Amino acid sequence: MQIGDYRLYSIQTGLFKLDGGAMFGVVPKNLWQRTNPADEQNRIEMCTRALLLDSGKRKILTDTGIGYKLSDKINKIYDVDFSEYTLEKSLASLNLKREDITDVILTHLHFDHTGGSTYYDEEKNLKLSFPNAVYHVQKKQYEWALNPTDRDKASFFPENYKPLEENKVLNFFEGESEFDKNITLLPVNGHTSNMQMIKVSDGENTLLYTADLIPTAGHIPAPFIMGYDLFPLTTLDEKKKYLKDIAENNWTVFFEHDPHNECATVDLNEKGYFIKDRFTLTDRA
Repeated sequence: MQIGDYRLYSIQTGLFKLDGGAMFGVVPKNLWQRTNPADEQNRIEMCTRALLLDSGKRKILTDTGIGYKLSDKINKIYDVDFSEYTLEKSLASLNLKREDITDVILTHLHFDHTGGSTYYDEEKNLKLSFPNAVYHVQKKQYEWALNPTDRDKASFFPENYKPLEENKVLNFFEGESEFDKNITLLPVNGHTSNMQMIKVSDGENTLLYTADLIPTAGHIPAPFIMGYDLFPLTTLDEKKKYLKDIAENNWTVFFEHDPHNECATVDLNEKGYFIKDRFTLTDRA
């Protein structure tokens, strides 16, 4: 898919699983398992799908996946799986290396979105995964990550983002911002403080990288909200606002966590919002 100056590519960085009940909050299992069936431990299949925006001069990556720094215990809990996909494999399929990335836009700093931003070398030194990139995040999200609540501190690992500031490659945005003429950063606050969605638009075509506002196709119905969200009623209001824009303007939704659905358009009927069409970026090449 081409939007404005950018060619858009899906970058699969790995697979994992999370508890289905936690992913759908108060929604009964007999409803959410229709779209997201659970395994024997009640976990649903997830992925960490990044988006690459390539203008030739700039190569912008949105989020960096889980990365390789988690302990064996945590990897087992989440069934982290790199056997089929890694960030490096996906970049290599486009003849790119980590050194080619000029910018990384981080939606927020939970471990499954920014774990791939740093890595341990053979001497166990913490290194930047994209040594030539500037990393971009909302300032208030960074401040939250430095002092999270007891409820969400298990999602934040400072080794994923503190080295970015220490190496002076972290750039802060405050509020809704134009990244450039085709990219707009849209903060939302239901999931965590100042998570930013990425809107890519040229006036004719628009794609919205919704991150954890709409993590999978199964979360399109407005009341289908994660138990992980700190402020679920705020999430509900944000979903209603953006689903209206998505449906009325025929925007493309890009799912970060759905291993089976990459993109979709959305429509509205008397029962609520629903998926109108499912496709991949290469389908719209």
